[in-house]
Amino acid sequence: MIQMIRVDYRLLHGQVAVSWTSALGADCILLVSDTVLNDKLRLQALSLAKPEGCKVVVKNTEDAVKALQSGVTDKYKLFVVCETIQQAGAVAKAMGVKKINLGNVAFSEDARQVARKRGIRQRAARRRLRAVHSDDSGRCED
Repeated sequence: MIQMIRVDYRLLHGQVAVSWTSALGADCILLVSDTVLNDKLRLQALSLAKPEGCKVVVKNTEDAVKALQSGVTDKYKLFVVCETIQQAGAVAKAMGVKKINLGNVAFSEDARQVARKRGIRQRAARRRLRAVHSDDSGRCED
């Protein structure tokens, strides 16, 4: 069962591996990236950041959606971390998830900063995402 979908272009790092995984009680992290599977160095770095006692799986967007829809992930308390807003949107839409946690988004020329350390592309902003700033967690609602 999906505990949360987060956008963070860094995918797996200390905050995700320790803080978020613990807070969510996740026993599996699904990293969604269309680029990392072709990058041996990044895959090695991600394997070093794996929290103890937690399974980590890396899939591209299409395969992640297929796995989630097939039910093979239902036995896990799943934390989904996507590299881009577009990937998170595709996963959330396919799974009927209404909220996406917005972490660090990679800089791009067509991005606009919406909160401290958070920027989104203009096109994504038009999709009516609004940051919930009450706790500065960067959660976004549809």
